[in-house]
Amino acid sequence: MPELRKDPIMGRWVIVASERETRPTDFKFPTDPTNEDLSKCPFCPGNEQQTPHEILAYHQPGRHPNTKGWWVRVVPNKYPALRIESDPARRGEGMYDCMGGFGAHEVIVETPEHNILWGDMEEKSLRDVIWAYRDRVLELKKDPRIRYVLIFKNHGRAAGATMSHPHSQLIALPMVPIRVSQEMAGAKAYYDYKERCVFCDIAREEIAAAKRLIGQNQHFIAVEPYASRFPFETWIVPVQHSCHFEAINEKEADSLAALLKQSLKKLSSQLHNPPFNMTIHSTPISEHGSPHYHWHIEIMPKLTHVAGFESGSGFYINPTPPETAAQLLNRH
Repeated sequence: MPELRKDPIMGRWVIVASERETRPTDFKFPTDPTNEDLSKCPFCPGNEQQTPHEILAYHQPGRHPNTKGWWVRVVPNKYPALRIESDPARRGEGMYDCMGGFGAHEVIVETPEHNILWGDMEEKSLRDVIWAYRDRVLELKKDPRIRYVLIFKNHGRAAGATMSHPHSQLIALPMVPIRVSQEMAGAKAYYDYKERCVFCDIAREEIAAAKRLIGQNQHFIAVEPYASRFPFETWIVPVQHSCHFEAINEKEADSLAALLKQSLKKLSSQLHNPPFNMTIHSTPISEHGSPHYHWHIEIMPKLTHVAGFESGSGFYINPTPPETAAQLLNRH
């Protein structure tokens, strides 16, 4: 069973998931996607029995569970990092703290099409993916043991994807990730000093300056952050203050789908379909309102490697200024 262990120096939690060593795709070189045998892809229509039973599916009327006829499908991860049946009770091992590997690990199969990119998907299809994210967070937050749900997407082998069929994942946690805690602490310090949300200020600043903006609509902006860690790092931020991703409404989901499609299309076109990681950072489930923290999406193309200096110092060296990245992405 998986286990959570706490670093006594940094305060961060690490998932020790030895079961994931058994994944058949580990340590193999990527194959040519044009030569893939789709009969062996567990996410393709007709192969539903190759996955655990679905948790959620958007589908045609009259369809039986775990059969064809769906357009978004959510299943438990076959090799989960955390398990809902684990005991979350904390215990000590000498000076160290650990707890059972409690949580949830799910896969969102985004489309029946095996080789389509987000930038090429219909806006309605992307909107359904966003809505599936929302539905799963709303369901998981009913469990009082869960404090945070992280939604993420790995695209490409260099970004950690072990399956080429379009999919994303969520992991529900009994604690708030340290990366989110650090963001919240910084946002709280800014709010205490200025009595304004830093994310709202960023949205206003980037709209006014326009030199790092790569997209904008009624509800969201897409921007190359001023202090980007990585070349072509892209954030999508709600224009109006919003704490929780799962509070998104239908009009906002439509706007988000449109801007996600536009942003990923630009990245794919200019960078030749780069591998990337995408994460959604939201206010922890237990916090019902936060005037200082603002949910947002971070997209990080994998164009450079995190090496010794970055790992040892926490600094990042970005060879592409965000202003240059925005100019390149805004080319027609």
